[in-house]
Amino acid sequence: MIAIFSDTHRSRGHGLEGEALTAAREADVVIHAGDFTSATALEAFQDECEVLYAVHGNADSAAVRDRLPTARVVEAGGVRFAVTHRRDGGEMGRVMFGRSRDADVVVSGHSHRPTVVETEDCLLVNPGSHADPRGNRPGFAVLEEAVDGEHTTGETRLAGELRQPDGTLVESFEVTGTATADQTE
Repeated sequence: MIAIFSDTHRSRGHGLEGEALTAAREADVVIHAGDFTSATALEAFQDECEVLYAVHGNADSAAVRDRLPTARVVEAGGVRFAVTHRRDGGEMGRVMFGRSRDADVVVSGHSHRPTVVETEDCLLVNPGSHADPRGNRPGFAVLEEAVDGEHTTGETRLAGELRQPDGTLVESFEVTGTATADQTE
């Protein structure tokens, strides 16, 4: 399982609860699109995850920015994820960011609004904020190998869900990837 989070916005602790906490603990890979806010929150998140790939956001302290990149690429579950907190240019800016990294999925945060947008080039996923939704639904995302798994062309299909921390389903989606090995940049 791959779990995706963003916008923790904590001075202490990780703000994870319910199904969000379970997903962070049980995921093979956790991706976080930034704005932990404090090094204490980042460390609390790291303590819950077996493998965490994160970027820093605009609200992160200097201590967090020193430890995390602005953007990164993660290959997990046969899918290539390009991760950033925010990208100028709105949806098209995120598409261009993904295209330049040959990504199947662009993971971003910043808006605190859980959304999935399918484009011609890649899938745009914003998990929202599990801890500080700012008037939006609280959210996070999970992806697991689809029931039919591998396609004959070597592509892998993952079934994804945007969920609220209590496990309530917000939206289902699918992504097809062609990555061959789990790695990061």
